[in-house]
Amino acid sequence: MSSVTKTAEGIGALPPVPAAKSRKSVTRTRLWVAVLFLLPALVLLGALVVYPIGYSVWRSLYDADGSGFVGLENYGDIFTNDATLTAVRNTAIWVAVAPALVTVLGLIFAVLTERVRWGTAFKLIVFMPMAISMLAAGIIFRLVYEQDPDQGVANAVVTSVHDAFTDSSVYPKARPNAQVSDLKASGGGSFTTASAVQPGTPALLPLVGIAPNRLPGDPRDAKAAAPAEDAVTGTVWLDFKLGGGGEKGAVDAGEKALEGVQVEAVKGGEVVASATSGADGTFRLPREADGARLRLPGSNFAAPYNGVDWLGPTLVTPSIIASYVWMWAGFAMVLIAAGLAGVDRNLLEAARVDGANEWQVFRRVTVPLLAPVLIVVLVTLMINVMKIFDLVYIIAPQPSQDDANVLALQLFLSSFGGGGNYGVGSAIGVLLLLLVLPMMFVNIRRLRKERER
Repeated sequence: MSSVTKTAEGIGALPPVPAAKSRKSVTRTRLWVAVLFLLPALVLLGALVVYPIGYSVWRSLYDADGSGFVGLENYGDIFTNDATLTAVRNTAIWVAVAPALVTVLGLIFAVLTERVRWGTAFKLIVFMPMAISMLAAGIIFRLVYEQDPDQGVANAVVTSVHDAFTDSSVYPKARPNAQVSDLKASGGGSFTTASAVQPGTPALLPLVGIAPNRLPGDPRDAKAAAPAEDAVTGTVWLDFKLGGGGEKGAVDAGEKALEGVQVEAVKGGEVVASATSGADGTFRLPREADGARLRLPGSNFAAPYNGVDWLGPTLVTPSIIASYVWMWAGFAMVLIAAGLAGVDRNLLEAARVDGANEWQVFRRVTVPLLAPVLIVVLVTLMINVMKIFDLVYIIAPQPSQDDANVLALQLFLSSFGGGGNYGVGSAIGVLLLLLVLPMMFVNIRRLRKERER
């Protein structure tokens, strides 16, 4: 017989394949067994995810108390209500700014810490805020942004830098006694005498408005200036003493001197001479001051610089974003550092050999190689900031909370924060879901591509 016949007989001798009795998966597990094991997870998924989503969609079509069907009216309210429009605008700012800042900082930290010995310790310090809850971080930054420099760290730093370059006012609450003083308000917070001065007649510049025990330092008793024929002299003092008594407009025993007050002699709108009161309150101007009027500039009485209104309507959103960056920069740094560890170093060295400097290597080689990781971090953070609630609710004070409003906070306020409108709240929740879904799909698609590689 030919070889073909033997081959055919050999094939015919193969045992027949038995028909499958039941459907099995590639892991040779019966389908009903797999479903049985997945059933608890499917039940939890349906109860905690599918049902709430479905109920929110249904509830968003009804009015505040759920008794009347209103269709898409609640969705129309979202884009016509001023508070909700502010929330939409602020949410867009969050999505555009916060993830980008966190990703850039994480990239910088990850690259720089590779070149230092203490990089691990630095990464640990930067990552530590992730161990703090949003509530605790909100309380911390509410104190950091406190307006009073004695309590708020941010304003303590700002005022210290400001005062290092700008002289602070000496007596911010002082003012002349209108009944006995010749000083009158002359604009800009300054006070000017109504009559001209001349040598030989000491000028009296009494001030009130400060308690003697509130004067800075250890003030001395005021002294009446001695007359001089070749100069204009005078006294600046606090025309008040504890316990009362004495003559108004006259330097009495026990009344305190105001040291360091700037006095200007003004003629024709120009300053011809100036002096500063001494420890006993007296001052002396040259003869050029003859016939001039005396002016106490507003810098003597300006209110002290109290820093920046971090939580005011203008800066409240950037301030809260800064606290978010502080918390999440460590998260981005760790993920990017993990991606950086997998970068082929030969490519970096080849770029350096070809003459590229460190900035060119970073921009043209490192960043493109890290692009998949950077996109995952960026999209993850965008999903996260879309749901931001805790930081805004805790940090923003009540007067400026409306200016810092975001969608998640508006959802809470509409439903549970006094609004009592569960229809609008549900509509905002559905809107948030629709905004998050595209970013979730991008993230899942990216993860699948990475898995296929």
